[in-house]
Amino acid sequence: MTIAQVSQKYGVSADTLRYYERIGLLPPVGRTKSGIRDYAEEDCNWVNFIKCMRGAGLPVETLIEYVGLFGQGDETIPARKELLMEQRRQLAARIGEMQAVLDRLDKKIEGYESHLLKAERSLKR
Repeated sequence: MTIAQVSQKYGVSADTLRYYERIGLLPPVGRTKSGIRDYAEEDCNWVNFIKCMRGAGLPVETLIEYVGLFGQGDETIPARKELLMEQRRQLAARIGEMQAVLDRLDKKIEGYESHLLKAERSLKR
């Protein structure tokens, strides 16, 4: 796939894809004989993984570390797993904090709704 096709498929700009490759977040992408990036299925899987992890708030630096470990082979499996487990713990904590905020907002909204209901009832009298 071309960079334009990958960009459109995953909703990531071509500039971002080039940047990800330049900083080591995305492993080097194969090239055609004329030097144009040619994204294979494995490259697309990386793009999808990175997009998902970034969408969940994982830091670029952590993902670069993960990609680097991956490139070192199977002996880094325990380190990669631990890195992902730590990110999961942090994400679960953030989700808990966000759920508490959402609960508070829901109560606040309910308060407004009951207030509006009282105001509407008073108009009917």
